Amino acid sequence: MATVLVQDVGSKKTATESTISLDSEGIPPLGVPKEEKRFWFQRTRDFDHESIATQPSVFDDLQTAEKYRPRSDWENIHRFDPKARWTWTEEYAIVRKIDWRITIWACIMFMALELDRANLTQALTDNFLNDLHLTTNDYNLGNTVFKLSFLLAELPSQLVSKWMGPDRWIPSQMVLWSIVAGGQFWLSGRESFLATRALLGILQGGFIPDVILYLSYFYKHHELSIRLGFFWTMMSVADILSALLAAGFLQMRGVLGYAGWRWLFLLEAIITLVVGVFSFLLMPAGPCQTASWFRGKDGWFTPREETIIVNRVLREDPSKSDMHNRQPITPKLLWKCLKDYDLWPLYILGLSFQIPATPEQQYLTLSLRQMKFDTFTSNLLSIPWTAIHIITMLANTYAAEIFGELTFIAMIGQFWILPFLIYLNVADTANANRWVIWAVTTLLLGYPNAHPIQVGWNSRNSNTVRARTVSAACYNMFVQTGGIIASNIYRADDAPLYRRGNQQLIAILAMNIVLYFLTKAYYVMRNRSRDRKWNAMTAEEKLTYLSTTKDEGNKRLDFRFEH
Repeated sequence: MATVLVQDVGSKKTATESTISLDSEGIPPLGVPKEEKRFWFQRTRDFDHESIATQPSVFDDLQTAEKYRPRSDWENIHRFDPKARWTWTEEYAIVRKIDWRITIWACIMFMALELDRANLTQALTDNFLNDLHLTTNDYNLGNTVFKLSFLLAELPSQLVSKWMGPDRWIPSQMVLWSIVAGGQFWLSGRESFLATRALLGILQGGFIPDVILYLSYFYKHHELSIRLGFFWTMMSVADILSALLAAGFLQMRGVLGYAGWRWLFLLEAIITLVVGVFSFLLMPAGPCQTASWFRGKDGWFTPREETIIVNRVLREDPSKSDMHNRQPITPKLLWKCLKDYDLWPLYILGLSFQIPATPEQQYLTLSLRQMKFDTFTSNLLSIPWTAIHIITMLANTYAAEIFGELTFIAMIGQFWILPFLIYLNVADTANANRWVIWAVTTLLLGYPNAHPIQVGWNSRNSNTVRARTVSAACYNMFVQTGGIIASNIYRADDAPLYRRGNQQLIAILAMNIVLYFLTKAYYVMRNRSRDRKWNAMTAEEKLTYLSTTKDEGNKRLDFRFEH
């Protein structure tokens, strides 16, 4: 949430149709507060695109501006200008340019991650378990080993990324894990299967929070949430692409005497390797460091565009300039971030919110084969739920920003899943029509996932770069821990109906609904407590607080949590 202003900057004059003036000392006029129309479908014909887009911030109060000024060694300090003004036309144009230059490639990288992370489910349709003499419990163990390794690598990877810079570390990760992914061509049994699962988890861990931190350099909070929606949409697109590629690659069974799943691992790893190499060339360190031999000597953005990017982001969140983008996090700062109890409600949500749908997703292709669908059909039937999931997740993410409600919109997915879980728990799925079971499972998995909302929510409530760095990793660690739990709910002794497992999923889902309400109540309570203290101060006391406080990040009295 934006920092609370010491005084209402618009109170000195009545706002005109397009601008307000802060004072009479030559400071350029600002845009009318809250005039921004965040999405194209909100902009009516009478919306003035040429009006000033620069919104009031702490930098417009001469008494508070110095308290929030970026540190002198911040990489974008040369573009910081509190007097910079720009129009909505300029702002929307630069956001579109960032989308094309930065976000699209981030989505392509995520698709490459998902290809190598999820192709195991396609391999199952080509007798993968039988070829390696594995059981379903071995498969569950492999998923657990991967997620545990992924989880343990999250925080170290994020710390390395903050030290090296995500523009260097992320491409390095991709090249390394693509080599391991390709090495799965030579799997020989249980030991090699578990070893490659562990190595992939270690090398891929941290990739997602690394990218989230990187994108936060370019976007406002609400823009980041929407881009994360598209980011996770690309995971679903990658699942569709993976199913289509698998339908073709698995037909190579017998080529040179090798199984089709071996070719699947090798060829998709080559795709990832190519993306990783190009990532070294297509990821600038930040908005003001885009010039290179590959990207052009003048870079992607003009000086004017760099000024707009830097100042519009800082005006919303001054904390984004409190660390250099290659500044390491010390053990003391790390501990301070880890014990930030105000972010733990979001971590707990991250632990459990996806569990009710995860076992069905992991077992989908295997279940389709057990229902006598052939390899080709099983892979194609895994596509529809992904397409539905894309639509519902994006709609959910947009709704959260349009209505300004994070908690209750994020909760919708739990209510979506509930009736389908109840059906799977009471129906005789072993003897039911296979198309009915497929339809129920497809609709269940098409639920509106709140992951983009909650990742953006976690970023907003961190309020410092160091906290954002650590909290992104911590949140994802809890998500991976939830994946480990989910991977061990469907057990061999509970097959084929999985009654016990489905009952456990329903219980966890009910718990999730309670957790969302408790999270909402917690942040409302925290904000009300701070409002009472902040509003009881005079303007002079507030300025004294800003000058002398040792409170940092989301512990500051002038910060409010979003919920």
